[in-house]
Amino acid sequence: MFRIEIFGGVDLSYPRFHVTKAMIWIPLILILAIAAACGGTAATPVVVEKEVIKEIEKEVIVEKEVIKEVEKQVIVEKEVIKEVEKEIVVVATPIPSGATSGAMQPAGELNIGQSSLGTFIYHPSIAGNPAIYVVSTTMGEGLVRFDKNRKAAPQLAESWSIADDTLTWTFNIRPGVQLHKGYGELTADDIIYSYQQWGGEDAVHARSSFIKDFWVNPEGSVEATDSHTVVVKTAKPWISTRALEFMRHVGGTSGNVVSKKQSEELGVEDAKLDTAMTGPWELVETKTGEFWKMKAFQDHWNKVPAFAELTLWELPEESARLAGFQTGQLDTFIMSFDNITQVEKVEGALLNSVGLISQAGMNVYGQLYTGIGDPDQKGDFDGDRAWVSANADINSTEWANARLVREAMTIAIDRQTLVDTLLGGFGAPLCIRDWGGFEHLMPADWTCDYDPDRAKSLLAEAGYPNGFTIDLTTAIRGVAAEVEACEAIGAMWGEVGIDVKLHRIPYQTLRPQLVGRTWPGATCHAISIRLEPMLGLNNYLDKSTFNYGTFHPYLNENIGGVMGELEDAARMEKTLEMYDWMAHEQKLGFGLYTIEGVVPVGPRIQPWEYTSFSDIRLPNGYENIVPR
Repeated sequence: MFRIEIFGGVDLSYPRFHVTKAMIWIPLILILAIAAACGGTAATPVVVEKEVIKEIEKEVIVEKEVIKEVEKQVIVEKEVIKEVEKEIVVVATPIPSGATSGAMQPAGELNIGQSSLGTFIYHPSIAGNPAIYVVSTTMGEGLVRFDKNRKAAPQLAESWSIADDTLTWTFNIRPGVQLHKGYGELTADDIIYSYQQWGGEDAVHARSSFIKDFWVNPEGSVEATDSHTVVVKTAKPWISTRALEFMRHVGGTSGNVVSKKQSEELGVEDAKLDTAMTGPWELVETKTGEFWKMKAFQDHWNKVPAFAELTLWELPEESARLAGFQTGQLDTFIMSFDNITQVEKVEGALLNSVGLISQAGMNVYGQLYTGIGDPDQKGDFDGDRAWVSANADINSTEWANARLVREAMTIAIDRQTLVDTLLGGFGAPLCIRDWGGFEHLMPADWTCDYDPDRAKSLLAEAGYPNGFTIDLTTAIRGVAAEVEACEAIGAMWGEVGIDVKLHRIPYQTLRPQLVGRTWPGATCHAISIRLEPMLGLNNYLDKSTFNYGTFHPYLNENIGGVMGELEDAARMEKTLEMYDWMAHEQKLGFGLYTIEGVVPVGPRIQPWEYTSFSDIRLPNGYENIVPR
């Protein structure tokens, strides 16, 4: 048995695998007008590879890569050219606009059921999640997007180049991009302003400290050489994947661009409530706890939506989202796999498989092993917690006992049952977090076989024969079955004697505790499929804004060497070594499972193509949806 505490005070008990929804919140019936609309098709990228040294059959950057986007063509050309300069160059022609002369105007409403929206407060200097992620799927855009092959492709940056030493980055901003709210054409000044705000002193972006290193480093420089060119000279080499992660479109660590002029004219306090960005949807109205309403942005540089309005409805309970879909009030929604059969019963509804979308892990907070005893130590360190060592020395008795506890916690989780039952088979067990999608590179001994009897023995050996108490919550981010899976894990831990106090806390309320390092227990935390596993190490650096509650001098001393390795194979080898120590040997945190995406498609609309693929835990590309 374990206890569950809903944000607001409800306390219930649940036996294993009979977890029911404790809060049944059914909103008032949404009365929505539905009108027909029409739209176009998304542009398809054309890749032209120019190589100095050798020809490669697949898309591989050797000396110079050129990406052009045109409509419904794919042509691959190869030629050998004379080139002395070594730099990576990515360029693209303007993508054909969805709004052509004589095209039909957007019409009708599109309605999406979300599990969490939070309050709309959006400015780079203060925005956090879930706002960053949700905005990136609708109103916001970044310098780059990532395509189906998870390769960086142009978005607001029409092209960019990186010097061979990776110290000089040049971004050529797409001309003619209009900002919302009548703030005119996007310029280099808007780009610089936005990213320097994301890296500001009070910013809470998950990567704010690293954005600061890139965009606000006093040892480097940032210059708008003309109205549409930005040159950044960094103080140290940067791996392109690591830097572009926070300049990309879509995701919890994305960096959307805003109007500098709006912020200067209105002030941040007003601009944050009605933000001018560049995406295909423009903000109209929000009501906390209910909806975000947007309209089609008629001046979008690429694709004007077919629908005139888009409303995201905040419906925390899946029963409410399912009911809205069944009655035709919602066109799609965030769906758990156990409702697939219910969706299939809706006349005209379709299910769209979108591949691997997420990976879930367990973050074990309180392991603040840097600065122990220092009055200025960040966070809430308590060496009396069973999973926390009072001594940072990995050869100490205290460390050995805490490690046994963490090992017991991970092998007490029946990952295969979670996948088979709550995910309906749409996923796979994952022992080491951050390695979803890269399982083929994992060593054979990275295992976590379910063994509750051994878990009990390990707890007894560590000095906890009767278990211990731990707080557990889901970082609610809108991923299928995330709450149900976390509750099931709480039940599994209860079976080996761990007293679990399970909370349900809105992510907007939980996140400040995670950033402040004061959350006292563990979190079930679903993230994207990484562009490469190395990026997960950001969350274990003491300087990181967002973190997984685990810091150690060994990590601070060695992670920099991993991230500073410019050669791909060597960097992967160092990444393997780091995770082998941190996750496999020391069990400082652990993976749970990967998740495949299945999106319900209502009878009014066609299945649609996503715009970006770097983080697809939440759907995106709503501008590509057209009516049937």
